Amino acid sequence: MLKIDSKTPIKIYTIPTCSDCRFAKRYFNEHQIPYIEFNCEEDVNYAKEVLELTGKQIVPTIVIQDKVFVGFSENLNEISNLLQT
Repeated sequence: MLKIDSKTPIKIYTIPTCSDCRFAKRYFNEHQIPYIEFNCEEDVNYAKEVLELTGKQIVPTIVIQDKVFVGFSENLNEISNLLQT
């Protein structure tokens, strides 16, 4: 199980109109998993970070320590197992 706390929170790159982004944030909130949200519409540098991480501009992009996930719903089982929620 990974240690996720306020010193090592999950990073989630989002845009406001993304339903999968909202689902991810709701999941993390319900399971009291700390995360930092990076809104790619508010700051173009966040969108550039996503492109550097994934080679694509797709949200949500979720970074859990050294693991990068593109999309939440399709990665939910792996993320859940990783976090042991």
